[in-house]
Amino acid sequence: MHSLQLSVILVAAIALAACGGAPAAVPAAPAAQAQRLPPDIDVATAASLRGGSDVVMLDVRTPEEYAQGHIPGVVSIPLNQVPSRLAEIPKDKTVVVTCRTGNRSAQAAQLLRQRGYNNVHNMLGGIAAWEKAGYPVEK
Repeated sequence: MHSLQLSVILVAAIALAACGGAPAAVPAAPAAQAQRLPPDIDVATAASLRGGSDVVMLDVRTPEEYAQGHIPGVVSIPLNQVPSRLAEIPKDKTVVVTCRTGNRSAQAAQLLRQRGYNNVHNMLGGIAAWEKAGYPVEK
């Protein structure tokens, strides 16, 4: 009988310890989420990252295209100038590259990865998809 009581107490102690363990995991911060993103992301994901202190949105369209409408807060460096302006693109932040439809931004993202950028993401569909989804654009 004594061993039965000891077994019950032991099981109860284990159950209580399991219930009172470490607190539940806190949802990942945007920076941690960005580290796990695939190379190509949709506009909803890009919009959720925009404005973070550890995120740079890079528009690689021409100055004329940029003037027609762009994502608020985006950095404008035309694709043909990216290689000579790498110093303006931080390596320690998440970089989301965009263009008109996603083709030039894919090229820019690939170039950045080849130059040692580890956290670069191409926004699929570009500003066209961004506008179609109803996200803000400024001129």
